[in-house]
Amino acid sequence: MKLFLIVLAGLILEIFVWIGVGDLVGSMWYVFFWFVIAFFIGLNLIRKYAVGVMPQMQKMQMGQMNGDPTLTANLPKILAGFFLMIPGLITDVLAVLILIPVVQNLFKNAMMKAMAKRQQAMMEKMMGGMMGGNMNGMGGNASGQSPFADLMRQMQEMQQGSTHQDSNVIDGEAREVKPEAKKIEMKDVNK
Repeated sequence: MKLFLIVLAGLILEIFVWIGVGDLVGSMWYVFFWFVIAFFIGLNLIRKYAVGVMPQMQKMQMGQMNGDPTLTANLPKILAGFFLMIPGLITDVLAVLILIPVVQNLFKNAMMKAMAKRQQAMMEKMMGGMMGGNMNGMGGNASGQSPFADLMRQMQEMQQGSTHQDSNVIDGEAREVKPEAKKIEMKDVNK
């Protein structure tokens, strides 16, 4: 409900700003043409900087990749492009502010903190009380550990670069086996 009220208030404010700027410059057509130009500028920004962003973000959320500098540099520009595509002068001013390098650095730092916090929360949820919490019938063993505690410990050691070798792993070699080709015999149908 709060989001709806914020969007509604923003929409009303945008309309008043449109009317005010239209009166100030002498014609609403100038404002309309600015919206069209800003839309295409925003679309161009998104096309330019959004290449491969989603797979990189998914890797970051899963903890497989730390903050990629190109990703963190491109996200503020993509957000600015999105704001430019929305018809409104206030969102256009926000987009221009986001394109300032100092604001981009603040945005990057805030985004990295949020991603780290989210990744930590996911790890804690996956560990499910591994550090002494009681599972209370949720599949925990007698010592109160999650059934996935060993797996989580191994994943953490791999992320930290640990050289611990598990005694349950069997090393071996693989080779390709070619199956024998069966030949189809052709029988004379006319006999």
